[in-house]
Order: sequence, then C-alpha cells, then structure tokens
Amino acid sequence: MAADILLVDDESSLLRVTQVRLRNAGYQVETAGSGEYALEVLEKQPFPLVITDLMMPGMSGLDLMARVRASHPDTAVIVVTAFGTVETAVAAMKAGAFDYLTKPIDGDELLLTVRRALEHLRMREEIQVLRTSLDKKYGFENIIGKSNALMYVLDIASRAAQSDSTILIRGETGTGKELLAKAVHFASRRHHAPFVAINCGAIPRELIESELFGHVKGAFTGAVAHKKGKVETADGGTLFLDEIGELPLELQVKLLRLVQEREIEKVGGGSSKVDVRLVAATHRNLEAMVEDGTFREDLFYRLSVIPLELPPLRERPGDIPELVEHFFVKAKQKLGREDLVLPQALLPYFQSHRWPGNVRELENIVERIIVLARGGEVTVNDLPPNLRQERAPAAHDAFRLELPESGISLEGVERELILRALQKFEWNQSQAARYLDISRKTLIYRMEKFGLDKEKES
Repeated sequence: MAADILLVDDESSLLRVTQVRLRNAGYQVETAGSGEYALEVLEKQPFPLVITDLMMPGMSGLDLMARVRASHPDTAVIVVTAFGTVETAVAAMKAGAFDYLTKPIDGDELLLTVRRALEHLRMREEIQVLRTSLDKKYGFENIIGKSNALMYVLDIASRAAQSDSTILIRGETGTGKELLAKAVHFASRRHHAPFVAINCGAIPRELIESELFGHVKGAFTGAVAHKKGKVETADGGTLFLDEIGELPLELQVKLLRLVQEREIEKVGGGSSKVDVRLVAATHRNLEAMVEDGTFREDLFYRLSVIPLELPPLRERPGDIPELVEHFFVKAKQKLGREDLVLPQALLPYFQSHRWPGNVRELENIVERIIVLARGGEVTVNDLPPNLRQERAPAAHDAFRLELPESGISLEGVERELILRALQKFEWNQSQAARYLDISRKTLIYRMEKFGLDKEKES
C-alpha cells in the first residue's frame, strides 16, 4: 500500500526530481517549497514521513522538524543536507530526525532510507497495538470473579498500581499471584517498560545471584562474558520476585540494598543504579520465618509496604461458575472442541469441591474434562472421581461450635481445629490433611501461618 510523503525543499528542480523518483517507486508524494507552507499542508493532512532540506530561507529544516515533532509526534523526519555540513545533520539526528541524506541525493540511497523509515513506523505501530492488547489481556478487568474477598484485594491493588511502592502478594499456590502482579504492572505508569518475573525457588542457589544481579566476565568458572541480570533487564519496569521466601539469606542482603538504594552489585564486582518497581509474592508465612531467623526482618518490612492477600478458591465459591465457564470456552478453542457443551446442572459439582490447588487446579481439571469427554455434552461420568463423589453426610455434623454473643475469632477457630487434627493423628501431616479435606501443602501453609509446631505445642 502506498505511503504518503511530504517533500520540503526551496530548490524547485531538486523537488521535482525527488518527487518523480518517489512516485515511480509507488509512493504518494506532496511537495512544499518552504517550511512555513509545509506546516500549512500538515495542518490539513497528516503525513507519516517528512523529508526536508536543512538549509532553507525563512524557516530552516531544523526549525521545521522541531515544529513537526511537537505537533505530529508520530511523523518521522528525514533531513537533507549539502556535503560538508554533515555536522548539522548529526545535530538534527540528536534532535530526533530518523536519518539524513547528503546532496546530491543518490536515488538508491533515497529509496532505501524511505523504506527503512516507513518500516520503522510500521513496527512502532505494531508494538503499540501489542502493548495495548497486553494492557487489556492482563488488566484488572480480566481477573475473573466478583466475590467481596477478591474485589477488596483488587481495589487496593488498582490504587497501589499508581505508585511505585513495593507490594507483597500472599496466597496459596495457584491463587493467581503472578496474574495480579501483571495487572499491577500494566495499570501503572511503567506499563510500556518490561515486566520481568523470576521464581526464587526454581533456580539453584549457586546460580540465583547471577540470574538476579548479573555477573562480569571471569567472575567464576564459565563466566566467559558479561551478563545482564533480571534486575537490569527490568530497568524502568517491574521486577516480580515469586516465592520470595525461598531466597537465601545471603542474597536477602543484596535485595535489601536494591530496595533501599536502587543499586545492584554484579557477581565479580561492578555496581550500577537501576529504576525498578518491586512486587514480591509468597505462599509462606514470612512472619514465622522472621522469628526463625530464615528471613530478614528489615527486608520483610521493606517488601510489605502494601500487603495483598489473595483468597483461596474455596473461600469464594460464588466465583467458581464464572471461572469454569471461562476456562471451558478457552480450552474448547485450544483443543478444537467448540461444539462441546457443559450443562449448567454440573456446576454444583465444581462448587462443592475444596480445590486445594486453587484456580490452577480448576483450569487443569476443565481441560482434562474436555480432552476426555466422550460425546458432545459433558456428563457426570466425564467428571473426575474427586468431583463427582459425594461427601460423607456426617462430615457437616461431626463438628459442633457454640457461637458466643460477644463474637468469635475465625482465625482462632481455624487454628484450634488444625491443632486438634494434628494432635489427633500425632502430628502426621498427611493424615491430618485428609481428615480436614485439604491438601498437605495447604495444611503446611496454615501451620506456618499460625505458627503451629509440634515441639512448641508440646
């Protein structure tokens, strides 16, 4: 498709020759004999590309370029200069010109430079579209659920996104901590810069320092070149540190320096300033780790300027039908089973499940159902056994609790119930978890949260 070019030069003969060359190459070209007239043309019609001579009577090419960049920031400018005044062209490049050409203009060089400029504009537009789609994909509006517990967290997170304050996201595995971190990033003023995620528990201890902060050549065996760390990669954007509770103590000191001083020190020497917004996440009880001496207290308080706790899926059963529908449609498209139907009558089976793996488990279960469903409609027999089996009738009646008029602490009741279950099975975590109808990971998380320890309780 032909592109529009505005050609500006006070030499009419050169203007005509250049116009013909560009038109012969398939471009639509308008001309202006002065900078002042070029501005009038631009007011009537925007042009993706302006090619202007630098030395013109009245308004110079540099002045024209400044006016164009101020009023039409998406327009690229190529400047033309006489041989021997390349210094002026370099100054124009520094002021924002895309490129420059010298007189006499070589026809092939002209066409090559124009192609490069228009390709640059096309790529810039594609990047902008991509960024806009990412903003929409990872925005708060795409976090599914309307429960009060979830909306409370999203309200705080959306307000916190406007600042650069450090955020600590807490919640069980599979609750969507990274999704929330991305929503914070794409709602912030840093959304055009990188979002870099690193799982502190998934990288070997001997490599995590280099991954985070980078290293210099020769810092250790195998360091054959300088390496940029994740922190530097996120410069200007957001650094998401997942499973922050797994970070070794010796690296917590370096991270504290990053939080306080916005400075990093590479492995093998060399420090540099960085501008990153930190969002950390964990499923562990950091307060208990502080007491045990496995997590620095000063770092904990620096990270939890704005604490957010994502509720587990079992605490927001009203959101489950919407999540099931969302994952069902998404997986049908992915697996090529668009005609498969999920009857509404099956949704209560999903709501009665405890979902120890939270949203991640739900998404995987929905995909499994779609893959294994036999007909065009999902039936009870297509559901996994743990969804379709009925809970024992006595389970709801096995525990009786008197509610005092003065009120009661929910966390206190939960702590006592977990403690009794552990004592009942002599602190066998697997048996206690089965008895409480939760996963062992969830039980361990709750034990850490409430500081339950066999020796202490004894």
